[in-house]
Amino acid sequence: MAKVLAVDDEADILVLIKNALIKDNHLVTVVSDATEVCKLDLGNFDLILLDVMMPTIDGFTLCRQIRPAVDCPILFLTAKTLEEDLMYGLGLGADDYLVKPFGIGELRARVNAHLRREKRGRRSILYTDEVHFNLSGKELYVSEEKITLTKSEYEICEFLARNRGQVFTKEKIYETIFGFDGKSDSMAITEHIKNIRAKLHAFDVDVIDTVWGIGYKWRI
Repeated sequence: MAKVLAVDDEADILVLIKNALIKDNHLVTVVSDATEVCKLDLGNFDLILLDVMMPTIDGFTLCRQIRPAVDCPILFLTAKTLEEDLMYGLGLGADDYLVKPFGIGELRARVNAHLRREKRGRRSILYTDEVHFNLSGKELYVSEEKITLTKSEYEICEFLARNRGQVFTKEKIYETIFGFDGKSDSMAITEHIKNIRAKLHAFDVDVIDTVWGIGYKWRI
């Protein structure tokens, strides 16, 4: 059982989300007025669903406002299908998105995949030539400097680093990280990799290689 917050200005969507997720015994809080979100104790939630197109505060703006205060996965619910819109949302710190209209099965699968990911146990330290991982704390360091990554960015780094030198397609990375057996969304991985590289480049570190026509690998 997890605590989920769903924010959408459409009452029908909120009813659909709540009815779908309570089937998995989750406690679902629904909010139709985005201006009320910041009044909540956001640290109590295990996952947040944000609609993008809302009349008071759009989901992108709300994500930017709350991301520094929350450590849980944030998933966008969006009717936007332009790649630049979706990539912009992920760049704000969201972990994933569902494109409206979405099915109940897809919603439950995506939410539960992210929640399972949060419960994965980790131990010890993983070292590579240029960075090291605090596996239990889900942290990545360059020398002694902690790199600020979203949960999805961290998971991608850890997965690639654990399999150094092996090339993975974007679809395989997505399925491994999010554990969703349906349609993989490779665009999300592309943007996450872009964000990871930008953060590491600030420390003169370049450890993820693009293998053109195939995917990505962690440099040996």
